[in-house]
Amino acid sequence: MPLDKSYTDIPGTTIFDADQCRKGYWLNQFCMSLMKADNRARFKAGERAYLDEWPMTDAQKEAVLARDLNECIRLGGNIYFLAKIGATDGRSFQQLAGSMTGMSEEEYRHMMISGGRSVEGNRRIGEDGDAQAHRQPQGKAGKK
Repeated sequence: MPLDKSYTDIPGTTIFDADQCRKGYWLNQFCMSLMKADNRARFKAGERAYLDEWPMTDAQKEAVLARDLNECIRLGGNIYFLAKIGATDGRSFQQLAGSMTGMSEEEYRHMMISGGRSVEGNRRIGEDGDAQAHRQPQGKAGKK
């Protein structure tokens, strides 16, 4: 019986849970293979051929080839593994994150230095602006 996943109602967010982990297992294993210089060289020499050595879905392979990291995440990729693709391409994590948000590296850097992404429009569906009202009690500390 599937678990109730109350966390699936956060707009624009894919939670890397056990189901995502299973779905992206081979995609993430491919990414980890890029930690070795000889594998990076083989991948760069023939990306599709190297990807075809892995039992990934065609959609996962196409997302890697397109460097569509948002799609890779939807298909089970974990950003910390996917960063290996960016490193193979000579891109920083900041450049990757910027590209995933539709921002330039400079725009992304400025947003993060300025406090990060606004919570407006990024809360759980049905949650209003009063974040305090939605917090769970923190136990009985301080009560007599």
